[in-house]
Amino acid sequence: MARHGKKYRANREKVDRSKRYSVDEALALIKSMAAAKFDESVDIAINLGVNPKYSDQMVRGAVPMPHGVGKTVRIAVFAKGDKAKEAEAAGADIIGAEDLGEKIKGGFLDFDAAIATPDMMKVVGTLGKVLGPRGLMPNPKTGTVTMDVTKAVKELKAGKIEFRVEKEGIVHCPIGKASFDQQKLKENLTALIDAITKARPAAAKGLYYRAATIASTMGPGIKLDLTDLTGLSG
Repeated sequence: MARHGKKYRANREKVDRSKRYSVDEALALIKSMAAAKFDESVDIAINLGVNPKYSDQMVRGAVPMPHGVGKTVRIAVFAKGDKAKEAEAAGADIIGAEDLGEKIKGGFLDFDAAIATPDMMKVVGTLGKVLGPRGLMPNPKTGTVTMDVTKAVKELKAGKIEFRVEKEGIVHCPIGKASFDQQKLKENLTALIDAITKARPAAAKGLYYRAATIASTMGPGIKLDLTDLTGLSG
């Protein structure tokens, strides 16, 4: 543990805390510092100029990451009959209807994303208090309430991620793993920034992007130059 502390302190000294790094500089620095015994996740935290307490300032959506995020996603699908068979064929991990709802009420949460056909929303609606706070509630806006179960499952398996602003006005998202090629991390980040920019609510006034920090799991945060970051969005 002490050794990790020493390594972390050494890495912190490589980061100029008064500097705002370009995206390329920050990603190169992250890759040079990543030395954990596992493949660290690379995550970004973006502070937006919105107040999500007001529904017209909520920022949420979903974006297919061009190179995935290096994570195996376990998917639960609420469906019956042919749609349940379709979910199974597409590679869903858990499939059910009322029985799955009861299982979740009993504490089962061994999945990373949930999809539902529209007719299943009566069941899913009773699980809001369990699924909502964990970001697992199916939603038409993110393509997880749909009749096209095959497309939804395949997109999530391929690396489609959801983003949602938290109450402090911050969006947290993974953009890949430290082992990814730097260009792939940049392309994933570009896709995310593009999606967040397009999701800007009309009610958001003033500066939309306030601050952004990028870091690997075991590494220090690196502040990003917002002009360079927002320049990624075409």
